Amino acid sequence: MTTRRHSPREFTGYHMLALILAFFGVIIAVNLTMATLARTSWTGLVVQNTYVASQEFNRKAEEGRAQAALHWQGKLTLADGTLRYELADAAGKAILPTGVKVAFRHPAYDAEDRVIDLVRQADGGFSSQQTISDGVWIVEVDAQTGRERPYRQVRRVIVRNGAIE
Repeated sequence: MTTRRHSPREFTGYHMLALILAFFGVIIAVNLTMATLARTSWTGLVVQNTYVASQEFNRKAEEGRAQAALHWQGKLTLADGTLRYELADAAGKAILPTGVKVAFRHPAYDAEDRVIDLVRQADGGFSSQQTISDGVWIVEVDAQTGRERPYRQVRRVIVRNGAIE
């Protein structure tokens, strides 16, 4: 009877190289995956100066509460390349602002951000011919209503196939 004796394999420099490459390959693959997911799904807000934004928060919150007490309803629509805004009071009566600006801001980056001045139409609404690319947007509407501060409406919308959903 013959016994086979297996000698333990020697750990060489090639083994160490393969181990290091596998280790860093996994790290790089995970980082690239996480960066791709963050770039395509993050919907946080980009501000120019976080300190200034934090200092203005309480004032803006108070203005928002005062405005909410009015119970006005703004309606923003985008269809067939026409961006339209109408404003009504708590009773449903139309409010006729002197001017309306609409800012489309992308939540993750500011490359496509834009501000649009709407034009008054004969029926009292405001509109403009616009093409907005599909995606998630933060829309800020400022309507000049004769008050000290403009009536401001901010909401997050999804534009799909050229229309707000």
